[in-house]
Amino acid sequence: MSKELIIDGQSLTTELVLDVALGYRRVVLSKAVARELEQSRHVLEKLIEAGKIMYGVNTGFGRFAEINIPADEIKALQMNIVLSHAAGVGEPLPDFVVRAIMLIKANSLASGYSGVRSVVIQSLLNLLNHRIHPMIPSRGSVGASGDLAPLAHMALTLLGEGKVRVGGRVLGSLSVLKKAGLRPLTLEAKEGLALLNGTQAMNGSGILAWARARNCYRSADIIGALSVEGLCGSRIPFDPRIHQARGQKGQIQCAANLYRLLESSSILENPSVNRVQEAYSLRCMPQVHGAGRDVLDYARSVLEIELNAVTDNPLVFSRQQEVLSGGNFHGEPLAYCFDAMGIALSGLSSISERRIAYLMDSHHSGLPGFLATRQGVDSGFMIPQVTAAALASENKGLAHPASVDSIPTSANQEDYVSMGMNAVNKLWQIIHNTETILGVEILAACQAVDCRKPSKPSPLMQKVHEAVRRRINRLGKDRFMAPDMETAADLVRSGTLVDSLKPFTIE
Repeated sequence: MSKELIIDGQSLTTELVLDVALGYRRVVLSKAVARELEQSRHVLEKLIEAGKIMYGVNTGFGRFAEINIPADEIKALQMNIVLSHAAGVGEPLPDFVVRAIMLIKANSLASGYSGVRSVVIQSLLNLLNHRIHPMIPSRGSVGASGDLAPLAHMALTLLGEGKVRVGGRVLGSLSVLKKAGLRPLTLEAKEGLALLNGTQAMNGSGILAWARARNCYRSADIIGALSVEGLCGSRIPFDPRIHQARGQKGQIQCAANLYRLLESSSILENPSVNRVQEAYSLRCMPQVHGAGRDVLDYARSVLEIELNAVTDNPLVFSRQQEVLSGGNFHGEPLAYCFDAMGIALSGLSSISERRIAYLMDSHHSGLPGFLATRQGVDSGFMIPQVTAAALASENKGLAHPASVDSIPTSANQEDYVSMGMNAVNKLWQIIHNTETILGVEILAACQAVDCRKPSKPSPLMQKVHEAVRRRINRLGKDRFMAPDMETAADLVRSGTLVDSLKPFTIE
């Protein structure tokens, strides 16, 4: 059992988010931070008592910022912002994404710049530790002024409103809180706004998407290498000297993976098909896969900074006893990352589909057409390749950047928005499609390797082949292919292919 994670507003990492989101690690608030939060809260309350006008504290929101709110209505203001802004739609986010969102929001509030009481953060951590997951719709955020609608649905649960998912069941928040021995939270000045302002919904979803995208790239190197085996390709294009001469980091890493994966292959040492140069989909894997790896490195750096970022508004600077209004809630840095990852993954899925097509074409591969056992009677992998082509084409459409769009909201007060949540939502669909395409490729590559017997692939590729064959038999006569394709996609999605190589690791 992992030790409990202590959050302090500045030490959260990608690995820790994954540990809490996927591994259900317990989370607590630093005691020292809790004391500092009370100091920040005291400064805010003094300014309220002094009659200082502060956006969202004692004014309305958005276009209503010019309306001052009487002191006796401040609590109602904070309750109302949560209720009125919980207007999201669409399928709910999965529990693991919700867990990431709550953790990142709690960590951001722990920085002390939001002026909230420690009980607000503790209430979020109680949900995490009791595995109570607010039902957060996936649509409704334009990615500026924070992820208002998604975070409002999260905050509803703290108030005993809305629905939650516990152990796979959807229940009313209030009854679940009572059963867990938790009380609904009464919001004080600024606290409703602090819960809603911020990029935590897109950041939480994006961190989990990044992890799945990284797994796609690791799996693609392995699957691509097995396709090289099935096509009697060459290891020469992956010689490290070629890639050092260019100097691109991701390319060098991918080439090193491929060169090592194909070491000591009897298929490649005794090719039955001789070509002066391979097709780009084989030869240029380091250049294509590697470029995507570089995009993921860029995205991780931005996402990880955001984990400890202050994206609320206004911000409380307790040492100077000032409250300043700005725009840290704007999601543009994240939106660009998600769009870049979507473009890169679209390329990864397209080059994978091209390798599948290559495996189907007997004129180029020297293999039976469509890898069918009885050509004509059996169609073999003809239609799985068509499905891969359909998904690759869908990815190309989805890869159009969401961040280039903006629709003004709040009576033109919020006139330029990031559409970051739209970007990460479609990124998830691109990832799912890519995992399916890679699954089709591993099926076809294994079938091609089987056709090369008695020649054997490299020792590492044999381990991968065996991992697939433990779950999916070689295709003989035509059979119902959809279950095989789903199982293969799961081998990619679950990391089974990467794990099959241990102790060798794919970076």
